[in-house]
Amino acid sequence: MDQPKTGLPVTPPGETAPSRTRRVVVDDGHPALLVEHVSKRFMVGRKRKPVVAINDVTMRIPRGEIYGVLGANGSGKSTLIRLVSTLLTLDSGRVEVFGHDIAREEMAVKRLINRVSVDAAFFKKLSPHENLTYAARLYGMDARQAKREAIRILARLGIGDKRLGRPLEQMSRGMQQKVAIARALLTAPTLLLMDEPTTGLDPRSKLDVQTFIEELRDTHDATIVLTTHDLDEADRLCDRIAIINDGRIVAEGTPEALKARVAEEYGQSPTLESVFMTFTGRSLDDDLNEDKENEDE
Repeated sequence: MDQPKTGLPVTPPGETAPSRTRRVVVDDGHPALLVEHVSKRFMVGRKRKPVVAINDVTMRIPRGEIYGVLGANGSGKSTLIRLVSTLLTLDSGRVEVFGHDIAREEMAVKRLINRVSVDAAFFKKLSPHENLTYAARLYGMDARQAKREAIRILARLGIGDKRLGRPLEQMSRGMQQKVAIARALLTAPTLLLMDEPTTGLDPRSKLDVQTFIEELRDTHDATIVLTTHDLDEADRLCDRIAIINDGRIVAEGTPEALKARVAEEYGQSPTLESVFMTFTGRSLDDDLNEDKENEDE
């Protein structure tokens, strides 16, 4: 997208403009995220055939947890994140963020959450620093504070002075993903929704982001919902994991508890991959192979 013209700010496509109104009170008596019997379907094709993306999903996530949603491509992970972040409407069920119903209190919810996605929209002709400073304006942050925070967060993610002024359109997908993460962290959200945040990153950058996610939880009192199809990432980062398959949650628990459930079948030391195959009947390697074939075409 081209640089915005003067006048009222423009929000990049696919993004939701935040509210500048007063801070929302967070009630510790409520879970950070409550999802109850949520379903969502889409009408696709010329015949408008209904396709169920999310099917009666329920989850309860306490404050301060890193909660992983592990699933294959097309399993419903991203749809779930878009529902919670108010980018899609529910067909049925309810979602609350710290006790605020997303259908009735949408603006309050938007002030408590932020989303990181592989499809994040930017002004491509602007630099990382300019994109973050512009986002800070939308959030009503002081200009000097916004500049300091933007530089600090970008530097922590490995985007130093040499890259600060380079247009995003000249950067790799992985680098753009790191800028997306930095933008989401700019406002220190209480609930951070991360939709495959390390997809497209090289091993070093992936490790940097994973370490930063752990620091966020430990130092900023953030609750993080993380979708991924990276088994090692889920095992390392997540306090609990929900395995989603064809829009349904088929298993939930800590990585160790899930492994213990399938220990008899796979021996003394089952892996998270064994757990995933047990509950879904498929391997996540199938997705990786499909992605590789698509890249080669």
